Amino acid sequence: MKSYSILLFIFMLSSCMNSSNMQKGSFGYDLAFLKKYHNDLVLLEDSSSDAKLIVLPAYQGRIMTSTSNGMAGMSFGWINHELISSKEITPHIYAVGGEERFWLGPEGGQFSIYFKKDSAFDFEHWQVPKEIDTEPFELVSSTTLEAFFKKTMHLKNYTGSTFDIGVNRNIHLLKRESIQQLIGQFDSSVDVVGFSSDNTITNLSNHPWGEQYGMLSVWILSMLNAGDQTAIAIPFNNGDSSKLGKIVTDDYFGKVPAERLKVGSQLMLMKADANFRSKVGISPKRAKPFVGSYDAKNNVLTIAYFSLPGGENKYVNSLWKIQEDPFSGDAVNAYNDGPINGKQMGKFYEIESSSPAADLGPGESLTHNHTTIHLKGERIHLDKIAKHVFGVSLEELVF
Repeated sequence: MKSYSILLFIFMLSSCMNSSNMQKGSFGYDLAFLKKYHNDLVLLEDSSSDAKLIVLPAYQGRIMTSTSNGMAGMSFGWINHELISSKEITPHIYAVGGEERFWLGPEGGQFSIYFKKDSAFDFEHWQVPKEIDTEPFELVSSTTLEAFFKKTMHLKNYTGSTFDIGVNRNIHLLKRESIQQLIGQFDSSVDVVGFSSDNTITNLSNHPWGEQYGMLSVWILSMLNAGDQTAIAIPFNNGDSSKLGKIVTDDYFGKVPAERLKVGSQLMLMKADANFRSKVGISPKRAKPFVGSYDAKNNVLTIAYFSLPGGENKYVNSLWKIQEDPFSGDAVNAYNDGPINGKQMGKFYEIESSSPAADLGPGESLTHNHTTIHLKGERIHLDKIAKHVFGVSLEELVF
């Protein structure tokens, strides 16, 4: 009878901890929600920790969210629950959210793949290609720690050039030891989840891609939950503007007000409260191969590393206009959502990285890696990590 009582207690406890009973904002809640709409959901989890990851083939192998602390832990990705539950495919963009999605650049300019030939560069004519918006990626294989996807695309840009593209997207949930190799040792009490994606595009066309024809780039975007005490931290190379160019492009949607963007000697901060729509970009000469954010309310430090080859690589320019130099774009971008005409997509911000423009002959490939790490713990321990990675204390990562 005693053994039976213990088993009954364990069963009842397990039932209470079932993901369907989790509070909104927890990983378990998001897992149960997404399972209702996607039977092909891929759950990655590390048996040696509480790190977990949700990936959806239906959403282009998109990483929807992650957690560092099991089912009841905080869900780090922003998810558009209302849109997904409506089962409505919206025009322009199917904004389901997701902590990391695969896109292609450029967004604007004469080589854009988001605007049809001779159309105006405005929201009414902007359309995310279905191949990276509503069409699924094929799940090739998966394990408890990895998921591999592929997709073949045929796209046309603003000038009418066509591109046949092979895409391979490989996602890896990182173990704690691998994360420590990237950012150094940290206290054992800090909960952590880290994942990386290797994103390869291959020229399947019978012609080369180049400056005259147009080039594409791998574009990785992370949608994260905004907060009144959250800021994006973007390091940059200081130096002569005549050699490195301007420090930041801060007028994508109108100039970012000074009270929302602080530019120091080697680090800039941007508010990530989703109260004001704004975007900034850093050129490849100014960029460093990492960016991050700090949520002071929930004690979460986020660090993202990405491929940054250096040299004289060209980057696609995504400004919404015909451009004098379409290959003088950014390597790093950050976006804060906000209301427009009384409407808003959601309470999120984005950290974005891009590959160089893909100057590829037939059969040639380009790979871009993006790695995301979330650390949640006591401020004293996160402070040591911030000083090691960003060179500043947590106090300097808040407004």
